[in-house]
Amino acid sequence: MRCVQPGCGGTILDGYCDVCGLAGSASAGTPSTVGGSSSRSSARSGTARLGSAPLGSARDVSASRPTRRLGAAQGSRLGAGLTQVPPIPEVDPRQSLMDPPTVAEEKRFCSVCQSQVGRSRGDTQGRTKGFCPKCRTPFDFDPKLQPGDLLGGQYEIVGALAHGGMGWIHLARDRNVNDRWVVVKGLLNAGDPDASRAAIAEKQYLAEVEHPLIVGIYNFVTTADGRSYIVMEYVGGRSLNNLLKDRMKANGGAFSAIPVDQAIAFIVEILPAFGYLHSLGLLYCDFKPANLIQVGDGLKLIDLGGVRRVDDDVSPIYGTVGFQAPEVAADGATVASDLFTIARTLAVLIFEFKGYQSTYETTLPVADEVPLFEQFDSLYRWLVKGTAARPEDRFQSADEMREQLLGVLREVMAASVQGTVTRSTPSTLFDPPSTTADRLAWPDLPRLATDPADPMAAWLAGVTTDDPAARSEALRSAPQATVAVLVQQADAALRAGDRRQAERAAKKVLETDPWEWRGVWLQGLAAMDEGDHGAAVAAFNAVYGQLPGELAPKLALAAACEAAGEAAVAERLYVTCAATDAAYVAAGLFGLGRIAAAAGRRADALGALGRIPATSRAYGDARRVRALLLASAMDPTNALADLGAAAAELEEATMQPAERADLRIRLIERALQTVRQQGTPLDVKIGMVPAQELPLRRALEDAYREAARLAPDRAQRVALVDRANAVRPRTVV
Repeated sequence: MRCVQPGCGGTILDGYCDVCGLAGSASAGTPSTVGGSSSRSSARSGTARLGSAPLGSARDVSASRPTRRLGAAQGSRLGAGLTQVPPIPEVDPRQSLMDPPTVAEEKRFCSVCQSQVGRSRGDTQGRTKGFCPKCRTPFDFDPKLQPGDLLGGQYEIVGALAHGGMGWIHLARDRNVNDRWVVVKGLLNAGDPDASRAAIAEKQYLAEVEHPLIVGIYNFVTTADGRSYIVMEYVGGRSLNNLLKDRMKANGGAFSAIPVDQAIAFIVEILPAFGYLHSLGLLYCDFKPANLIQVGDGLKLIDLGGVRRVDDDVSPIYGTVGFQAPEVAADGATVASDLFTIARTLAVLIFEFKGYQSTYETTLPVADEVPLFEQFDSLYRWLVKGTAARPEDRFQSADEMREQLLGVLREVMAASVQGTVTRSTPSTLFDPPSTTADRLAWPDLPRLATDPADPMAAWLAGVTTDDPAARSEALRSAPQATVAVLVQQADAALRAGDRRQAERAAKKVLETDPWEWRGVWLQGLAAMDEGDHGAAVAAFNAVYGQLPGELAPKLALAAACEAAGEAAVAERLYVTCAATDAAYVAAGLFGLGRIAAAAGRRADALGALGRIPATSRAYGDARRVRALLLASAMDPTNALADLGAAAAELEEATMQPAERADLRIRLIERALQTVRQQGTPLDVKIGMVPAQELPLRRALEDAYREAARLAPDRAQRVALVDRANAVRPRTVV
């Protein structure tokens, strides 16, 4: 069976795609083609300084959070169909052997108390075997397998590849299966009870794991002396940690980050593996750049030594300083702590994260200290949510985390690709926005989509009336007041003019779940309706923090900031919307046009409106606004050219007949006045009319008479006819 994910082309094996790693039943998304440009932001245009409405633990620190899924993740190859990641060729594993296989003294620590062991004293070289001087736990850093050893009568040891937290890792050939390369991993110290339990637990967990993005486990072997070994698939690429080291070496020893689009692509690709582990009730616990290997154009999650069951309160938890969540030591590991390690890993890949294992062991630098965060505000918001101090404030599933990171990747690519956005990626959470040119009011913002997992989703689908009052009445009879029902009740009440009822419904949503961002979204709509722009900014800023990869909160926040006088923030958000998704192009460009026009930057306003493509339903409206701008803010030194351009825009504008006739009169009147003051120019036309007094007077007479025919009452018609007669050129008989 072929994978249904767009652009994948893999095959479903045992329920999972052998290329993208997603389940065969996962819903297919549509990758977008992005374009446009974005300038680097300043602290004034960033959103980090804006106020934010309380949400989640900020509303109720005593509340517990249910794990919720915010829509299905979208599948794709490495790069997510949005960017290109250079492939890594598979290397001959023999080139990676250690010669000799030794553990550097600075890496020798007691496995129990973490004290230094095996260190040199004066001229005496440190011992590789012995006892911890502090807790007397035995240590042994010598490999127990030597080249030529035959493990289990099947696996011929070739040499040592590395020494990790759980012991030696050897390269071997499988003599029973075409001499294929395999990896043999042994126990760090057979005398260490915790290490022994971890090894046994690893056997149990890994026997259940079978996923194309996770290293395969072939066998478990126990020798006569009681030592246990795991036989695994050999993955012959480069770890992300090695890729960073390679880049540093090529950069003369200075840090060189992995390009942000490629780093995001790595995380997007591997998140389904975590979703798979979590679906089995397993936690990875110790994710970091060293544990993700790229080979060819694919990835493999390796080193499952720290894997444990969600309900395991006994086995030791293995983690790495700088990546492990702050609550793990006291409260244990959870899905949220696993996702914390993923966010920390991405941070380490994309910028020089100085102090990530000390000063910022569990936190992030502020946005204005990292140029990349200033440039990509959504990326910063994603990292902030992924590494929140409280686990219930983080992403609650790998699918949710991946879906939002895909949105961030689209924005990152939109900022780097010049061109027109021609594709749209539908959101699972919001409907598309309206494209109102004159203002962006709350009814024009994207409407919330009904969560298909809500128990009342099917019932709500049967409420089809669009009349707000009738819809409010129908929704009162809902059998159950679920979140989806409350959301619909609030929306209908607000559209029916009952703001107080909408606010009460939004409050109930948040009482049901303090982390339910839909309640804050509704509060933002109500605040916009009331004209409380500060409250609207705070509400939509909070929703943006929860959904950093969604465009709808950015558009809503831009509209609120525009109304609140935060023009710089609004402009930046409009740029992002216009550059990222075709469904948001018109709304974003209209917003940019309004802000530029209000600031007196007519050329910028005309440029923004001119980028709305002819294929857009908003094209005619954009031409109307351009015509009005050209007519009302003329350049005195080039007035006739502006009037001619306005007349040309008028031909393609979407307008009511009476409005069109009125604007045509204004254009010709001003042109006639200018010609009388400045004289007749060469080769200038107002529409199809030469910019000369006699043709303009005839055209103005026609315009008056056309307006008279459209006038709603007799008095207006008479007045317009009188004006037509007055301007009509006199002829000599």
